[in-house]
Amino acid sequence: MQPQQRIHGWNLRLHRLWIGFGVLCVGLSGALANWDFALVLLNAERRYGELGTARQRIEAWDALIKTSANLPERALLGEVNGFFNRQLRFVGDDRNWRQKDYWATPVESLVKGAGDCEDYSIAKYFTLRRLGIPSDKLRITYVKALRQNQAHMVLTYYSSPAADPLVLDNLINGIQPASQRKDLLPVYAFNAEGLYLPGSRIRKSDTKKLSRWQNLLQKMRAEGFAIGDG
Repeated sequence: MQPQQRIHGWNLRLHRLWIGFGVLCVGLSGALANWDFALVLLNAERRYGELGTARQRIEAWDALIKTSANLPERALLGEVNGFFNRQLRFVGDDRNWRQKDYWATPVESLVKGAGDCEDYSIAKYFTLRRLGIPSDKLRITYVKALRQNQAHMVLTYYSSPAADPLVLDNLINGIQPASQRKDLLPVYAFNAEGLYLPGSRIRKSDTKKLSRWQNLLQKMRAEGFAIGDG
């Protein structure tokens, strides 16, 4: 594929993702509620049958949440980032789900033991929300990975609204400030409150139309997680 074709395809994918966001202001007040992992495992077994090593990964996720509950925020970032980077191997949606673009829940990713960049970021986001980090400090961020010349997703953490965000990425294990990630070009970001453009602290969208994000929340509720709408 020629470079111009690759860039064109990257731009088309970003456009589809932009259109698909829809629900960007869905509240996650329920994300702080206790999660019943016994129910989650039961529902997973009903859906997938014998879980095998996937049970161990889900139980390890539960243990991570229990043992990390009292850590300071910066330490939480390291624990959660390292956990999912170890537990998941990178596999594209076309191989993993036989779809071009599928947003997996953390359980789906852990059952597979695999996911793409979106799945890493989603799993880290919900885990950190469960551990008490406010949504306004976290943004799931679409970037262009310049070395790979393709769309990529990371999770960013803002210690304050004007702070240089820290980047949680599956491409590298270390957490670095965004200013040091010269290989990433930010495109836009979102969290429970809305959509943000690069360099902006003002959300640009809070539409409540259906989207992949809404579908993701619905799937997590079906798995047994207390995820609220308001």
